[in-house]
Amino acid sequence: MQSQIIEQGRSSAAPVPFGHFEGVHQHFRRPGQAPLVAIENITFDVKAGHLVTLLGPSGCGKTTFLKIVAGLIPASGGTIQINGRAVVEPQPDFGVVFQQANLMPWRTIQANVLFPMEILGRTDAAAELRARELLALVGLEGFEKSYPAQLSGGMQQRVALCRALIHKPKLLLMDEPFGALDELTRMEMQDLLLDIRAKTGATVMFVTHSISESVYISDIVCVFSKRPAVIADFIAVDLPYPRSAEIRYLPEFTELEHRAGRALGITR
Repeated sequence: MQSQIIEQGRSSAAPVPFGHFEGVHQHFRRPGQAPLVAIENITFDVKAGHLVTLLGPSGCGKTTFLKIVAGLIPASGGTIQINGRAVVEPQPDFGVVFQQANLMPWRTIQANVLFPMEILGRTDAAAELRARELLALVGLEGFEKSYPAQLSGGMQQRVALCRALIHKPKLLLMDEPFGALDELTRMEMQDLLLDIRAKTGATVMFVTHSISESVYISDIVCVFSKRPAVIADFIAVDLPYPRSAEIRYLPEFTELEHRAGRALGITR
C-alpha cells in the first residue's frame, strides 16, 4: 500500500519536480527516554504551481515536516529538494505564514509588509508599490498607516499573507494560518488564498487538520497518519477552478471528504 501511495505522489510531467521529498524522517532526542519518532517515512513530489495540503490529526508531524521543508529545522534523514536544490537552511525565495500573524505592533501595516524586503536590502519605491498593491489585493487599501492593534484577527492574517508574498516567493509555506479564525472569515480567507495563488503562480504547501478546508483549496491532499507520520493517502482533487461555496455541496466534494476521512480512520 505504501509503495502505491508513493507512486501516486511522483510527478510524471517533468524529470525534476519542483519539490521532491524522499524518505524524510525525524526523531527528537529525549533525555533518559527513547527518541520521539515524529516522522517515519515521507515521500512525495510537488508540481510547480500546485497547492498541496498536509492533512492530519494534531501532533502527527505536519508542522514538523513544514519546518523541515522551510529549512527551519534539519531532518534526521531523507531528501528534501526544491527546484533541484537541497534545502538545509531558510531560503530567500520562500514565504512562511504561521497560525498567528506575529505582526510587530510598533510598525504600521505597510511597514510590517515591507519587513522581508528590509532584510533582503531591497526596500525601494518598487517595493513600496508592491506592498500597496498586495494590501489592495487582500482588501486592506487605506489601512497602510494603521497599526496591528487597530485590525481584527482576520485582517491581521491578511497582512501576514502580504508580508509572506512581498518578495515574490517561489514557495509559500502556511502552517494552519486560518485555524484561529471564525468559520465565515476562514472561508473568506480560503477564497482569498486561491485568488492570490491564481494571480501569483506561487506553489503552496498548507498545513491543516480540517478535511473540508483541505479538499476545498487543494490540488493535492497529502494525508498524514498518526505519529509517527507516514502518508496514509495522496489524493488528487480534480475539482474545477475557480472554486466557490457551491462546490462544497457537490457529490464529488463529499466523496473526496469521505476518502480523506477514511485515510484518517474516522469514517469507513
